[in-house]
Amino acid sequence: MTARAERGPEDANASDAAGALILTACAIWSLISAAGRETRPEGVLLALLAVAAGFACGRICGTLLPVATAAVAALASLVMAFVWRHGMPGATATMDTAPGHTGAAAALLVLAAGAACCAAAAARGESLRLTLRLLALGTACASLWLGSVAGFAAALGVLLCSLAAVRTRRRLLGLAGLALAAALMAGLSWAVAEDVLPDGLTASLEGRLTGYRVRLWQDAARLAGEHPLLGIGPDRFAELSPTAQQTLGSDGKPHSAALQQAAEQGVVGVVLLAAAFGWLLYVLWRSPRSTAVALTAGAALTALAALASVGNALSFTPVTAGAGLLAGLASARRPIGAEGSPDTPGDGIGARRLPRDRAGR
Repeated sequence: MTARAERGPEDANASDAAGALILTACAIWSLISAAGRETRPEGVLLALLAVAAGFACGRICGTLLPVATAAVAALASLVMAFVWRHGMPGATATMDTAPGHTGAAAALLVLAAGAACCAAAAARGESLRLTLRLLALGTACASLWLGSVAGFAAALGVLLCSLAAVRTRRRLLGLAGLALAAALMAGLSWAVAEDVLPDGLTASLEGRLTGYRVRLWQDAARLAGEHPLLGIGPDRFAELSPTAQQTLGSDGKPHSAALQQAAEQGVVGVVLLAAAFGWLLYVLWRSPRSTAVALTAGAALTALAALASVGNALSFTPVTAGAGLLAGLASARRPIGAEGSPDTPGDGIGARRLPRDRAGR
């Protein structure tokens, strides 16, 4: 038995413990930043609970029926995106179609595409794989029907990454690239808010992002600069943002996860948000599932992070629960009696040997 194979269960327990610590730290810090002020940390705590519950459910169901569970999750996300496209649970605005619902529906479709591609990567029959990938393509097209070009590009990118991951044997480099892409998207939103980009590029981006969103980002960056450590407190952006106050029907969100964390929970909140995303990628790196499944799930979570960098998708409970569910499915142990995968846990040394080792070799 190889050293990598022997360390598998211990590594899984260590990564789970690290995740529990990070999510607990996120919850504690939200309460610290809310202390002594009229804030509402319930939204943050609900999002953390949704991620944890989704992850646990994905781990359990992914061990029992990985392909079926991922396929059902894809279909459920697709249905929810259409049913709730005009009023998804988690809205705080009072208008009929609150800002951000289109982005949240697009995020659900990205998760649906990721789940369908994960199911295809784990399926054995070619016809089933083709059907599941066509489902992923259909979810990408559905984003266009909802009016989200960004959602279409993100879902299509997940599908293309899934196809490329089939021939990939080393997942660490791929996951590192996905982490870099997510960091660049977050950095881009911050650069636009601080107006540090060249004038031509800023004007082009503002035309696509809309001036309203850019002004929200600028308010968030200003509040983060004024309150760098504790922030202004969870869910107080609407009270202190001139743009949100002067806009009829505003949902009171800055439409950027990183900037919202910086404004409401300070630099520590941003670090904890980055740590939570990094933990999900680390779990996928150490996953006993195939590299194709791990990289596909990583691509979907990165696409979700990209959408969250320019929208408020993470403010909706179905989206955060779906992200946790997808990560849990892609990191679940293989079903008992399943044959060894040609890919590897981590970077995959000795995956074919593992079943023989457990048999007593």
